Amino acid sequence: MAHLDDYSTENQYQAVIKRSERLTPESTDEVRELLIEIENPEFHCEVDQSVGVLIDTEGDFGKTQHHRLYSVADIPEKVADKTQIKMLVKRCNYIDEFSGELYDGVGSNYLCDRLVGESLTLTGPFPLPFKIPEDRSSNLILIGLGTGIAPFRAFIKHIYRETDEWEGQIRLFYGAKSGLELLYLNDVDGDLTNYYDKETFQAFSALSPRPHWNDPIALDQAIDLRSEEILHLLSQLNTYVYVVGYEAVRKMLDRPFSKILGSEEKWRTRKAELIAGKKWAEVIY
Repeated sequence: MAHLDDYSTENQYQAVIKRSERLTPESTDEVRELLIEIENPEFHCEVDQSVGVLIDTEGDFGKTQHHRLYSVADIPEKVADKTQIKMLVKRCNYIDEFSGELYDGVGSNYLCDRLVGESLTLTGPFPLPFKIPEDRSSNLILIGLGTGIAPFRAFIKHIYRETDEWEGQIRLFYGAKSGLELLYLNDVDGDLTNYYDKETFQAFSALSPRPHWNDPIALDQAIDLRSEEILHLLSQLNTYVYVVGYEAVRKMLDRPFSKILGSEEKWRTRKAELIAGKKWAEVIY
């Protein structure tokens, strides 16, 4: 798996915030959708790419640059020869494991605080580890947590708007703490629900049973409920599995997939086959 240090910051582009909109209610964790316009007309980005944000910060040893990657959350558009992209940003903080102090996440707070008209420096674009298959009969099992919905939203919109008729089955499993935090699948900003009329597309949400107690998101249960269909999809050679989420999502998925395949050994074998065939890819953050 690539580390942030592996991504070059040599290519830099100046961009401006065109819109910053909070998608989650005030009572929940703050997630914003940013519309960003890149000033250089030579900048080009695709739905299966990410961009970096470069931030000047004050470190223990003087000035330093903080670099973070964000997936493209929609189909990039050209407006007067300038590219506009969207990204999802969750305002984060963390507790220092040595001091116990609470600190604001550098990249997320920087972006959430940016106002319309303010500028920022982008790097990239960089390829994501998963692609839209050329074979239109391919099946996609997409699994995302939180802002991990971003690349899949771009994928799905691209597939149904800009490719030939898609024949394979697309199943999206999306986990969030509560229904209020289901991005693009709620009553306010539910553009992914526009594809519910497609015979090939279904989306399933997984929520935490007690979000205020920080209970784990019941992603494994949502997968269990579709075990028969998932078993059928995993038995086909043209099925791809793409995962975006926190580190814990790996173990969270091993249990239901092992149950569906009949044993841990059978799941390890099938996953190894997917990886070898470049049909399993993940972005873990």
